[in-house]
Amino acid sequence: MNIGEIAKQAGVSRSTVSYALSGKRPVSSATAQRINEVIAELGYRPNASARALAEGRTRTLSLAIPPASRRLTDVQLGFVASVVEAAATHDLDVLLSPSGGDHDRSFERVVTGRRVDGVILMEVLLDDPRVTRLEQEALPFVTIGHVERPGTSSWVDVDYAELITRRVHHLADLSHRDVVLINRSDELVAAGYGPALRSSSGFLTAAEQRGLTAHTVCCADEPAAGLACFEEIRRRWPEVTAAVTINEAALPGLQRALREAGLDVPGDFSITGVIASRLAEAFHPPLTAADVPAEEMARIAVDLLVERIANPDAPHRDALLQPVISLRSSTGARHQ
Repeated sequence: MNIGEIAKQAGVSRSTVSYALSGKRPVSSATAQRINEVIAELGYRPNASARALAEGRTRTLSLAIPPASRRLTDVQLGFVASVVEAAATHDLDVLLSPSGGDHDRSFERVVTGRRVDGVILMEVLLDDPRVTRLEQEALPFVTIGHVERPGTSSWVDVDYAELITRRVHHLADLSHRDVVLINRSDELVAAGYGPALRSSSGFLTAAEQRGLTAHTVCCADEPAAGLACFEEIRRRWPEVTAAVTINEAALPGLQRALREAGLDVPGDFSITGVIASRLAEAFHPPLTAADVPAEEMARIAVDLLVERIANPDAPHRDALLQPVISLRSSTGARHQ
């Protein structure tokens, strides 16, 4: 069944049926009623491509994945799944598109080819060329994370600086005097990855406020790197009794390193951070942490993008989240 058959049955032109379906031009109420009756009688359902063409949209969003890392961590994959689920509630599909480095051409095809109605950017840098490119093309977009000067972009992010600051104060209140931040990889920090730099700033500022001796290390997003990173910390700064981290992928390695060093958590060493709740719960003992709300962030990002697509001239909006901090079992008072 197609538009031509509907037009024949209703005694109107194909263009009239098209206008009635798309609403691009007015059709008399009597004609519209006759067309709808024929559609109901014949059981016509326009396919997705035809509907998108009629609406002037693809009903597809692009999710641009990290520009500065080669593989997705479990938490990043959780963001991907959450965005897909949130988009489905709007009857939208998601095109997963790598961006940055060797994948610049892929991102450029998405932007210039108008294959999608809008773009969601993950793993945003403080100075992110993808944001500039999307602004140049006037393609609706939303970022998970935010550039240093957001300007005209809509975004959702976690307040890493504030949450890390609160984690440092928590450790200081437990009498820890020597602390370390286990950050993301050297490559991400060098690239200007927002959460890594904001976490470092919050960590160092809070440590100075409380008179703590503070150290920072970068760690690749993998368990083996977590193991090596903790061994380095013990070698360089044996006086450190507590760590703060935003590197969820390194957690299994940190867990193994603590066990191999014969350190009791939290009796001998405390650890806290900003981590997805399911990974915090999987740590032994469960990790005291600010729980990254991946599902909520994905839902907000999709909702903001749908708004941008529907009304590109609407004011830009942002959401800076301060998720709950769950006091679990991985932090305790420093031994005197």
